[in-house]
Amino acid sequence: MTDTDSSHLTRRDLRHDAEALVPRTPSVLMVCTGNICRSPMAETMLRARLGSLDVRVHSAGTRALIGHPMPRPAQKAASVRGASKSDAAAHRARWLLGPMLEDADLVIGMSRRHLIASVEIAPQLRRQTFTAREFGRLSAGLTDERIRDAASAGGNDPRARLRAALMLVASQRGVIVAPPPEEYDVITPYKRTRPAYNAVAAQMAPAMDAVAHVLRAALV
Repeated sequence: MTDTDSSHLTRRDLRHDAEALVPRTPSVLMVCTGNICRSPMAETMLRARLGSLDVRVHSAGTRALIGHPMPRPAQKAASVRGASKSDAAAHRARWLLGPMLEDADLVIGMSRRHLIASVEIAPQLRRQTFTAREFGRLSAGLTDERIRDAASAGGNDPRARLRAALMLVASQRGVIVAPPPEEYDVITPYKRTRPAYNAVAAQMAPAMDAVAHVLRAALV
């Protein structure tokens, strides 16, 4: 190896080390089946609720209709519940892939089936994966103070703070009385009438409020 090669490797290694010291943006991944209705509705509704908070919110499907947009009724229902119309119109469906899950700090499935599929791909995320309605139930009684106290275990790193706060949410699984199994899931509106999309948005909105609450308390 020449001196020039050694110098080049040293600069590269130093650059890599410096990048590793920069906290990466926390990531929230929404998962449904086709990635055209429920998960992008949740994605766009949560993104609007977070405003300028530095969090990446995205979505994917276990059997995605790749490249398809959200149906008009889904866009409308999401926008009525706070989503940006342009954000909803810009969505295109993506297939759920392992690297998406591995990079996620919080995974929100629209049903238990999506939760199971996500954990099968990335079992290390078991305690960071919830259905949307489950997350709303588990976090309902958590105050800002409790969430901040839990997040403090992560120090100043945003992703570590969020993951520490999510351990608090997950710990409520042994405290909160579990609802009937069907109340974990958000209904699917696919190929149904406009009222079905409105019902999905009505189920989703409190859950996205709860996710936004935990994220803000942990990160702000």
